[in-house]
Amino acid sequence: MSAPTPRKLKTRQGSYLTEVLKGMGITIRHVIKNLRDPEGMETVQYPEVRKPMAERYRGAHRLTSRPDGKLKCVACMCCPTVCPAACINIVAGEDPDDPIEKVPLRFEIDMLRCIYCGFCVEACPKDAIRMDTRIYDISAYTRQDMVHSKSYMQDLMDGDKAPAEEWYRENPEHAPLGFRADIERVVTDK
Repeated sequence: MSAPTPRKLKTRQGSYLTEVLKGMGITIRHVIKNLRDPEGMETVQYPEVRKPMAERYRGAHRLTSRPDGKLKCVACMCCPTVCPAACINIVAGEDPDDPIEKVPLRFEIDMLRCIYCGFCVEACPKDAIRMDTRIYDISAYTRQDMVHSKSYMQDLMDGDKAPAEEWYRENPEHAPLGFRADIERVVTDK
């Protein structure tokens, strides 16, 4: 069996210059349109004004609690099993109050790896993890600050919780495994 021969392009398609000029024409058309009608260009003054998100937008993960204050999570390992990005890490242990029930000793989500698919929410039999915060501005200066821990995600919607980076530096005992408070925060000049 011989290797397939490459398909010949037509001269018009083979000339990349034609396609580049078409693209430049579209760009120039948009520039001229925006110069003629500047009110037509929508500018959102972020962060003072937030762009309204679609109703179906999920947002950051949060862990829910029972009425008695304990986490609903029973460390069943359904969410890390179903996660296609393998960004959820759970270490299970026994509940000191109930030796039959398991609890997560550690529950971490690497937000840099998460693809926001929502499979973890669908797989959870206890409705312990939700993606209904509608928080979309998740950012940090270091990679380690993008790993969200159990204590940070617990009741994330209750009150205004500081971004994870600030919260971990103020509460290093609740920081995820591998977090180093000695790594200084990067400050950018404005």
